Amino acid sequence: MPAPGLTIVGRVRKAHGIRGELVIESLTDAPDAVFAPGRRVLAGTVDGDPSPDRRELVVEESRPFKGGWIVAFEGIVDRNEAERWRERYVLVPLSELEPIKEGEVYLHDLLGLSVVLDASREVIGDVMDVYELPQGIMLDVRRPKGSVLIPFRPEVVTRVDLGDRQIVIAPPEGLLE
Repeated sequence: MPAPGLTIVGRVRKAHGIRGELVIESLTDAPDAVFAPGRRVLAGTVDGDPSPDRRELVVEESRPFKGGWIVAFEGIVDRNEAERWRERYVLVPLSELEPIKEGEVYLHDLLGLSVVLDASREVIGDVMDVYELPQGIMLDVRRPKGSVLIPFRPEVVTRVDLGDRQIVIAPPEGLLE
């Protein structure tokens, strides 16, 4: 979970080529704006926190690439330096993004929320991770008997209450077995 006032907009997957370019998994609805040349972003740790030195990165150039983006940042000039960025995050201040719409949430806001059944209010478990798969967003929910993947779809997730830190679900039969 990022520091207050910041949000995760990308995850560095790997180095690309020999000139220091990075393949970034976009975690924003507006990657063309976030990774636009001249844009300043903050370096994040593998835990999604800002790096201790709060290093700013400036986008030199970017382009879409296989469901993600190839981004060149000032100061990252060769593959060796780019390799050090693998699995780190890219953050921006929330104030620099369009506000989210009613009913939308940031994926990182789902981490740690309790998942409860709509009908009985029984607690199923806590969201430990969120995956963006070809089938859609999946919540990895830790339960006492192991974990279960729950699709983050309107027919399953009936409500997300950030104030109460709960996700209310109406799972189809067999999902939790």
